[in-house]
This record gives sequence, structure tokens and C-alpha cells, in this order.
Amino acid sequence: MNKLKSFLRGLAMCLIVAIGVAAWIVLSWWALLALAVLFALWMLLLRSGRQASSVTRVGVSTLPQRLGASSVVVIGIAGVVAVLVSLLAMGVGYQQTLSMSGSADTAIVLRGGSDSEVSSVLDNASTTVIAQAPGIARDAAGKPIASPELVVAANLPLNDGSGDEGSVQLRGVGDEAWALRPEAKIVAGRKFKPGLRELVVGKGAQRQFVGLTPGHEIKLGNQTWTVVGVFESGTAMDSELWGDANVVADTYRRGSSRTSVFVRLISAAAFDKFKAALAADPRLQVDTSTTLDYFRKQSENVTKAITIIGIVVGVIMAIGAVFGALNTMFATVATRAREIATLRAIGFRGLPVVVAVMLETMLLALLGGVIGGALAWLVFNGYSASTLAQGTVGTLSFKLAVTPALLWTGLKWALAIGFVGGLFPAVRAARLPVSTALREL
Repeated sequence: MNKLKSFLRGLAMCLIVAIGVAAWIVLSWWALLALAVLFALWMLLLRSGRQASSVTRVGVSTLPQRLGASSVVVIGIAGVVAVLVSLLAMGVGYQQTLSMSGSADTAIVLRGGSDSEVSSVLDNASTTVIAQAPGIARDAAGKPIASPELVVAANLPLNDGSGDEGSVQLRGVGDEAWALRPEAKIVAGRKFKPGLRELVVGKGAQRQFVGLTPGHEIKLGNQTWTVVGVFESGTAMDSELWGDANVVADTYRRGSSRTSVFVRLISAAAFDKFKAALAADPRLQVDTSTTLDYFRKQSENVTKAITIIGIVVGVIMAIGAVFGALNTMFATVATRAREIATLRAIGFRGLPVVVAVMLETMLLALLGGVIGGALAWLVFNGYSASTLAQGTVGTLSFKLAVTPALLWTGLKWALAIGFVGGLFPAVRAARLPVSTALREL
């Protein structure tokens, strides 16, 4: 019966700790700051808090004598934080790249029921009607800034020395595409000429694939194309190849159809009017959204998948770091058993001892978190990567983004590991009978 009660108590404690750690991870910074202020006031104003402060100072002063064991905790937690932050930085970078590809004052029109450009087909009559809808901005010549575009898949050799091929997105556009996306600038060579099999390539695609330099010829759709320029936009378009829409359509036998129509609106407020006009037109069966919403939705699934992978890997590594901290702190408590027993014999309560041991562990964890976050930022912030873009057919190039929010998340994970790793050794130290501790040494 006693064993069963002990087991149930231990199980209940583990559940409480798990719930507490989960709550800690999701707490906002201001809530954690409030907790830190309350804890500092407790240590300054109450007798038990001052006792905990005194015991903590003694423990921290002996850390240089336990440098090897302490390093195990610091290095283990630094590894957890570095891996976690780096994986999450992939999702953030991917999301930022797609988010920057859209805005509230531009819209994309797809065939009704299509969730992406590659699954959409619009005939020539529909694209003409869409371009005349109210709410569209006009250029200096009074022409609507509307860009009917065609997206197809193409394969090119990857620029990694493997000899394998990867999928790249080929976008057929007209002159309106440049007016619609003023952020897209030619950085080498020139724009393609209408009616010719010429391409301009994004800088991201140029990094990913072989032969995408001005003057080189490549094979697409069983035809030879000449690369004449390189453009940069800082968006997902950097992963694409652009050519004349009519030539792309002829090469891939798409006739006069297009996959989407991009438009620039008079203002963000004009979107509702534009969308309502298209919905009310009986000649059209289309879905309309701002490019900001469209690209945000395109990034959701991949971002969620990367986040889940990062958390799963982080949890697995965190479990290992917790065991490392447990072993270290149990050994520390064992070597300091006489010291702790003496403190309790002269009037120190159990709570200050528990807090002191846990603070020592969490200070080591904080150091590990800072080191891990710094490593992730130095090595991976701005690191170029690529993946298959959700809802598209091509490789999307993006840069990892180690943001302050991710570094804050890493620190919270580090402190949570330190909390769990120090809790059980701290409770053991507080419960160890004074007489037993003195006899053991």
C-alpha cells in the first residue's frame, strides 16, 4: 500500500511538473517578467527568500570546483536550444519569404475551386473580363495594371554536383508583370524580348540550378531557351524563371489560357469592390483574394510541418538534457550533503534549500540557452535553403530567420529543462534527514 501511494504521489508530481512546463513555454514575456519581479521581491523581503539567496550564493561560488560536471548541463542545453531554434528558423524564414511576396493592394484571381495557380485554368475571355473590373489601378497610359500569367513546371539539373534534376517554376508573363511588381529588378543582363524563347531568372533559382547565367542556353519543354538576365525581388519570385507568356503557352501547348491574373488595386480598400464585381459577373467562376492572404495560406502547411518537426526533435533532445542535468545535480547534492545538512541544522528551512538548488541548475541552463541561441544566430541566421513550395511545383529558395521571438523561445526551453533537471535533486536535498546526511560523510 505504501509503495502504491508513493507511486501515485510521484505520478501526480510528474503530471504537475509537465503541466507547469507546458504553461511556462506558452507564457508571454510580460507574464514571465511579472513572475521574475515577484520572485525577486520574495528573495529580498522575506526571511525564507533571503535564506534561499544565501544558499544560492554559496552554491554558485563552488561552481568553478565542479566545472566538468557543470559543463555537461551547459553543453547539453546549448545543443537543444541551437537545434530547436535552427529548425524553427526554417519555418519562420519560409513564411517570411512568402509573406513578402504579397500585399494588401494587389490581388490574385484563380478559377473557382482552385487552391493554387498550378490547379487553375482561365480562358482568354475570362482574363479579358477580369482586367476590366472596377478597382484596378491604371498606368500612365491609362492601361489597367493586370497581368495574366501562366505557371508550368520544368526540370533542370541541380547546382549541388549530384547530377540530379529538380523542379523549377516557369512563369509566363507580359510587360504588366514588371509594373505589377516594381520590387523585381534586373541585376544582370536584360529583360526578355516578347516573342522570343528568352528567359530572365531569379537569383534564388540561379543558386539552385546549373546554367542559369546570362548567355547560357537551357532545355525547357523540348525547346532551347536563352538566359538573358537575372532579377531580384526579395520574394518567392526569386525562385522562378520568367519568359514571354505567349511563347511559354505555345511551348507547353496551353493555347491562350492562363493560370491566374494578378492585378494592382487603386488601394487596399478597393479589394472588396473588385471581388464583389467579379463574383457578380455571370461570365466568371473565379476565386479572388489579396496576394497577401494567398501567399500566407500557401505557407501555412509547410510552416506547421517544420514547427512540429522542430518541437518533436527539441523534446527528444530536451529529455536527454534533463537526464544529464538530473545526474549532475544529484551528484552535486550528494557532494554537498554535509553542507546542506549543516544549513538545515542551524535553522534553514527546506524551501530555501529547494529554491537554491533549482536556481543553480537554472543559471547553468540560462547560460546554455544563451550559448545555444548565439550559435544558432551566428551560423543559421540568413542561411540560404530551399524546399518544395506548398501548392506550387517548383523549388522555393528562402533564408533562415533567427528572430528575437525564436531566441526568447529557446531561452524559455532552456529554463524549463533547468527547472525539471533541478527539481527532483532539490526535493531530495530538502528531505534528506540531517542525521543521515552527516553520517554519510
